[in-house]
Amino acid sequence: VQQIFGMLKKMFQRVRLETPGQVDPRAAEFTLSLLASMYDSSGTGYINIRSAAAALIALSGDTLLAKYSAFIQLYAVSDGKEALITYSTLRSLLTDLNQIPGIVGESCMLSCVEIATHSCFHGVLNSAIVEEKFLSWLRLEPAVLLWLPTCYRLSASEMVSHQARCR
Repeated sequence: VQQIFGMLKKMFQRVRLETPGQVDPRAAEFTLSLLASMYDSSGTGYINIRSAAAALIALSGDTLLAKYSAFIQLYAVSDGKEALITYSTLRSLLTDLNQIPGIVGESCMLSCVEIATHSCFHGVLNSAIVEEKFLSWLRLEPAVLLWLPTCYRLSASEMVSHQARCR
């Protein structure tokens, strides 16, 4: 937890320098509190770095494709030629991401993670899938991750402006 807090402080300090007045001075504490609620509810003082990174990626303001690519970099294993997502790493990713809506009481059961993992690997004979297969599955917006594109669209729609006048 202390290592993550140090990283968060550095990250938010950089952002504060780039965009003065846009970042709350307590952003690192708030973010750490959120991460601890999701990944250290028993108060052990330990949060898996990969889980925390996945949450930060998911909650970032980046595009969906950039988020999906970052998930691949974070969870994929390499066979020497390409990045592969294994069944167990996909299950870990989905379990980690499921903690985000879970913090507001909207997570699905563990069986949803298993069903989603199985659907991604449907018809696959190997123990791992390539990046293209993973991305095409994500574009289908599996139910377990439906909140992610929905939140992205809501965020993106806040930036839309038009010249129409309302009466």
